[in-house]
Parts: sequence; structure tokens; C-alpha cells
Amino acid sequence: MLIGIVGKPSCGKSTFFKALTLAEVAIASYPFTTIKPNRGVGYVRVNCADRFFGVQCNPREGYCLNGERFVPVELLDVAGLVPGAHEGKGLGNQFLDDLRQAHVLIHIIDASGSTNESGEPVPAGSHDPARDIRFLENELDLWYLSILKKPWEKFSRQAFVEKKKVNIAIARQFSGLNATESMVAGIIDALKLDSENATRWSGDELQGFATELRRRTKPMIIAANKVDAPAGRDNFERLRQMFPEYKVIPCSAESELALKEAAKKGMIEYASGNSSFSIRDESLLSQQQLNGLSFIKESVIDKYGSTGVQETLNRAVFDVLKLIAVFPGGLNKLSDQYGRVLPDCFLMPPNSTSLDFAFRIHSDIGNSFIRAIDVKKRLAVGREHILSSGDVIEIVSAK
Repeated sequence: MLIGIVGKPSCGKSTFFKALTLAEVAIASYPFTTIKPNRGVGYVRVNCADRFFGVQCNPREGYCLNGERFVPVELLDVAGLVPGAHEGKGLGNQFLDDLRQAHVLIHIIDASGSTNESGEPVPAGSHDPARDIRFLENELDLWYLSILKKPWEKFSRQAFVEKKKVNIAIARQFSGLNATESMVAGIIDALKLDSENATRWSGDELQGFATELRRRTKPMIIAANKVDAPAGRDNFERLRQMFPEYKVIPCSAESELALKEAAKKGMIEYASGNSSFSIRDESLLSQQQLNGLSFIKESVIDKYGSTGVQETLNRAVFDVLKLIAVFPGGLNKLSDQYGRVLPDCFLMPPNSTSLDFAFRIHSDIGNSFIRAIDVKKRLAVGREHILSSGDVIEIVSAK
């Protein structure tokens, strides 16, 4: 699973990325600071199963704090997109191609309205961030349309002559963008397009199809960054009303990064996503540092419940993609051969079954599946049993 972090230049993408990963990335308030995509690991936050059993887990990947498990996910921060990106402006084609494998997009917008559509500084509140949301939608739609139109005449005619289903041909064309035959068939049906003869599709129908395919293969969540600025607060409330089709999260990436770095240096007690932090020893901090922490508390955390960075990542994974967290474990033993308790936590697609989970652990275990056991309920279940988030599952196999 790959999570793409997108937006125009200077909107705070790289700060957001660093706040999630603490990676050393270039951050500056001018366009194209990021030229090549940054890859890194962030962590979604889930309730750990160790709470249920009253034990202390030992994660093999990620970490656990006070019963909160932080599970790794891969992040991709691409360079800022500018108007005309689908035509190659601002190295747009390269940046769009970097997003091909992303399963969900986090769109970082400058909610304070202090940067124009090209990422150049303007007076705070003078640029409407709603334009940035529509701009990105339009660029992605035109990108999808360009991919579709290039071979359209040839394969639509060929599919009609050879009486092949058009959804198969389109799915193959967009396989690199996570499209499937059933997804394409569903869009054709929903838009009432001619499924027998795609050569009859009009230009508007083709554009409509490209837009709907983009929505399904690249679902998006909006991080309203710089919400701690006065114009940011006002714009956030307005954007939430204007775009009910999206989850719009109030966010301050700079605040999250400051808290993470302060915690890393031992100045404060803080875990990403917490609704509070505590200063370890005020006497060790300068007045400037104390003022900064006070501002974050009063202007961000007290108003919105958190900095919004962890919430944005969590909601992208669990609300948009609807993934579930499942732990391998045994009725009689929760540890692996090295003594690590509940060492793994897997993020699984919705409606995953016990058999799907067995294959996720190892193909040999899936191929030799006998039954599964819901360890929390101490109940044997079959291969078609639908899993729920937080389940601890033991797989019994012939291997």
C-alpha cells in the first residue's frame, strides 16, 4: 500500500511528510524545493491487542506506546503540481507518473490562503484554497483522460470488432493505476455507457468516465494545513461545507513537527495524535520554546483536539481505504519463536476472510489452510469468516 502526498508547491507537503516520518527532506517556502519524490515510512495508530490480554507486546515493525500500536505504512511525497501539469508544465508528467501506484492521496492545501496557485507567496487570505482542490481534481482528470485517449480509437474499435468486453480492455490500460475489470464494468453501468460499442462514446462521456475512474482508483482526503493562521480557521469551516464529498481535516504540520522534534530531544512527553503533551522540565526550556509550545496548545490542540497530522493519515487508511488491523496469535501462545509477544499487525482490505489472512502471512499457510481460530473469542472459524479490525487470529494449517 502506498499513500501519496500531493498538492501545489509551498503548501506544506514536505513539512507534513517530515512530521510523519522525521525524514531529512528539503523544506522551503518557494516552488519546487522538492524535485524528486521523497519516500518514507509513516505510522497509523490503532488499539493494540496487548490491552485485551494484559501483556506487553514486542512489535517487529513499528512500535507500541501505552496500548497504542503504530503500524508502518509507505508514504510518497511528490513535487508540487502546478496548473497544466498534465501537459508537462512544471515537470508535471513526471510528478503525476510518480503517483501511479498510490492507493490513496492526501491533498495538502494551504488553508491560510497565503500562496497562489503556483505556490508563490501572497497576502494571507487573498487566495481561495477551494481553487486548489478543484485544480488538483482537474489536473488528475485530464491526466487520466490523456492516458485513455491515446489508444482509445484503436482498442475501442478492436474490442467492438472482436466482440470483446470494453471493460477488459480499459482495465488493462489502467492496470498500473489500480483499476480492475469489475471496477470499470461498474463505472460503465453507473454512467449508463454503451458496454457493447465503446466507439459510440462521446467526448463528454469519455471525460466523465475518466473522472469517475480517477475517483475510484485515487480516492482523496484533504488536509487543511496552516489552520492555526486566522484565515486558515475561517477557510477550514468554509471548505468543509463546500466539499462534503471529501473528509477535510484541520491540520498544522509545523506544530506536529515541532512537537515530534521536542519529544525526540526529551523536552516533552508526546505521541503522534495525542490530544495533549506535557513538558518534562520547564526550567530546561527557553522562554521562546515555552511560548511556541503554548501557542501550539492554545491555537491548535485545544481548538481541534490534535495537530491533525496523525488523524489525516489514520483517516486516509481506515476511513477512505477502510483497511482493518489484524494480529496473528495463538490460543496458547501469543509470542513467536523468538519470544516476541504479538510481534505483527497486518493491515488488510475490508471484507478480508480468514483464508485471505492466511495467504497474507505466507502462501504456503494459505495453500494448506485447515481452519482459523478467533483467539479473543476462543472460537474456531472457517475460511470464509469475515475479519474485523482488532481481531487476533490463529491459523491452523497442514504446514
